[in-house]
Amino acid sequence: MEKQYPVYTLKNECNDCYKCIRGCHIKAIRIQQGSASVINEKCIACGHCVQICPAGAKRVRNDIDIVKTLMLAGKKVYVSLAPSWAGVYNIPKEKMIAVLKKLGFEGVSETALGAQEVSIQTAKMLNEADKGLFISSACPVIDDYVRLYKSEFAKCITPVASPALTHCALLKDMLGEDIKVVFIGPCIAKKNEADEHPDLMSAALTFDELNYWIKEEFIDIKNVEISESCKFVPESSYEGALYPLEGGMNETIKRVGIDKNDVTFIAVSSLEDFDKSLQNISPDKVENKIFVEALGCSGGCINGPCLSSEKSRILITSDIYAKTQYRDNVPKEPRKVVEMEYSPKPVEKLEYSMEQVSNALKKISKHSEDDELNCSGCGYSSCREFVNALIAGDAETSQCVSYMRKIAVRKAAAMLRCMPSAVVIVDSNLEIVEANDSFEHMFLSEEMYEVFSSRQNGMTGACIDRIVTFPELFKSALDTGKDVHQEHYAINDRLYDISIFTIEDNELVGAVISDVTKSEMDRSKIAQKAREVITKNIATVQEIASLLGEHMVETELLLDSIAEGYEGTNKGVNEGDKK
Repeated sequence: MEKQYPVYTLKNECNDCYKCIRGCHIKAIRIQQGSASVINEKCIACGHCVQICPAGAKRVRNDIDIVKTLMLAGKKVYVSLAPSWAGVYNIPKEKMIAVLKKLGFEGVSETALGAQEVSIQTAKMLNEADKGLFISSACPVIDDYVRLYKSEFAKCITPVASPALTHCALLKDMLGEDIKVVFIGPCIAKKNEADEHPDLMSAALTFDELNYWIKEEFIDIKNVEISESCKFVPESSYEGALYPLEGGMNETIKRVGIDKNDVTFIAVSSLEDFDKSLQNISPDKVENKIFVEALGCSGGCINGPCLSSEKSRILITSDIYAKTQYRDNVPKEPRKVVEMEYSPKPVEKLEYSMEQVSNALKKISKHSEDDELNCSGCGYSSCREFVNALIAGDAETSQCVSYMRKIAVRKAAAMLRCMPSAVVIVDSNLEIVEANDSFEHMFLSEEMYEVFSSRQNGMTGACIDRIVTFPELFKSALDTGKDVHQEHYAINDRLYDISIFTIEDNELVGAVISDVTKSEMDRSKIAQKAREVITKNIATVQEIASLLGEHMVETELLLDSIAEGYEGTNKGVNEGDKK
């Protein structure tokens, strides 16, 4: 069974906000049936969409069961603990180790040990090089971003494994090839590393997963006992603990020593800044030595997507610095080097013809450049970028806000036009916002119709009291927020059923008005005919009465009730006429 990608979407929770598309630097999101899903082959697992999703629909794969399975199988499982733990958990290292061992881990080691080996090897490469651009391989997000989207720079990535993978290899050398190593830290992309290098890293958990597991096991951290065995294996780290901080790797390399002091060190964090830093530069034309410490998260790993802490980043940084120890003499040769080749794997950039783009633009009612608002409401920076995704099948026309608004307006206008009843919408100033043709025909005189038809906006903006004689009904609905219903409301010689309803409290009301004069007159005629039947046949009824006895009275009452029933409903008509 194929393993699930580290980032996925809960479709039922996705709310069509497109925020993940706006926030994704590489647009590795596909919209299908209104739901946003991750395009695995384009994604670099930076986790930014997980951080910004307002509905919590973007989730991270939970790998706790993988680790539990290893433990149940009797494997010796060790933790490679990311150095950012020191800023996240306000507990001594002995307590942290005790908690992890209580979960079933054989021992705990610091990923920073691998970072130190990487720094020594990188310093060695820089000292041996004459010139060139070097990009650190410490961040898997950056590594994948370069390979997929900046493939011409792939040869610039230092050919050494990340600190986490190097640490895993170091532990296997020291503790035995049969051990299993599980990384725990704030990074989602480490799950990709574990998937790609299972021989070194058996699984990668986030701090979020660790906290969940601790709660699941009902472990009270405060009451966990510390034993003498609660020490980092094989030893505690030193300057490698600075790696999660922006500029931390550069500092550790400098501590190793650069022979000729001829290297320019640059620290860049976030994909946006890294992307900008590579603009207008050719890797083959760099005449000096430049080392770029590149991290995918702004500010470094202390801003990782699964840091699981509300603590101030300033305090996290301060705590990491406070807990970091430094060696007086840093070795010039690494104990362990894992060579790694970062070959280009460029994402195919599809090019579309002008005809394809033009046809796609027409689908969203973009017929000229003036129609291209480039509002980014769809999640893309421009209409052209959006239609490219539309053609590729990664987007839907419903993402275009202006297009959907036009569709909604057209549908509403068509419904209003087709309604036989008069419809009008009025704002808090008693000015008309919208009215259909039936309203115009029902209430406008020929003179008023000519006046409004000559205006560009028609009746829009006109005061309702200029059109109808019952503006107080609209005002009542606006003031009270309650619907108003009037049946058989008499105006001149006509009768109307009026229903006024609230659209926005105290701001906007709508009214549906029906002319019921004809139907009420028909009822009056029926009542009159019934009375004529009674009058013309009363003599016959009287004659029959002698034969029917008491049944005559019942017949007359029956006919009277029919007539009175119609006269009763028509009574309001007559009274209205009198008014």
